[in-house]
Amino acid sequence: MKIAISGKGGVGKTTFASLLARTLDEQGKSVLAIDADPDANLAAALGIEKADKIIPIAEMKEMIFERTEAQPGTIGGFFKLNPRVDDLPDALSAELGNIKLMRLGGVKKGGAGCICPESTLLKALISHIVLCRDEVVIMDMEAGIEHLGRGTARAVDKLIVVVEPGRRSLDTAENIKRLAAEIGLTDIAIVGNKIRSSKDEKFLMSHLNDFEFLGFIPYQDTLIEADLNGISPFNVDSPAKTIIGRMIEKL
Repeated sequence: MKIAISGKGGVGKTTFASLLARTLDEQGKSVLAIDADPDANLAAALGIEKADKIIPIAEMKEMIFERTEAQPGTIGGFFKLNPRVDDLPDALSAELGNIKLMRLGGVKKGGAGCICPESTLLKALISHIVLCRDEVVIMDMEAGIEHLGRGTARAVDKLIVVVEPGRRSLDTAENIKRLAAEIGLTDIAIVGNKIRSSKDEKFLMSHLNDFEFLGFIPYQDTLIEADLNGISPFNVDSPAKTIIGRMIEKL
């Protein structure tokens, strides 16, 4: 099962991704968790110790040079477009139980984008993970899907967009759906987060009525405080874990 998770910044997609990964781990599944959002910290949300010490792959300059034969930070020139990446998930992941975590990091780019060694290696790595690995793969994406290519997207089983009751969150969901359609990724579901009442549920369902809804996670101070205190949301008392379990059954 290969799952990509996206949504507007601040809606709680990293919290959702961590709860999903930890619940699958508790069920005995092997999980490969990919932090593909440069502004998120999935490691800390999972409860991995010394999460801030994990070096993003995009910043591993020596390894990138070794695999692509070009210096990171350079644009243009000659370098390998198909670098070897099959050993990286096992060699460069942090572990917690049955979960392996990889932190991709961001690629500084300007203008119309970046054809550079870092970007090439990350895209090759994502393709390998989605197309060739046997684990459950959970990718915590940016507010978009830029790490996914057309070939990779076809192998993603579900794109889950996390939304909260709010206009900007709805706009982001519609934009993600449009971008996904351009690369052939059409199996999309919504998870409503920070839900205060049935009124919030109805608001989301009425404005996103052409989406499948996977479920709703209630607003809870304990989840907010866990994030503020650097504690995994899985390690606090919350009905969210039961709700996530039901979502996994649907998936």
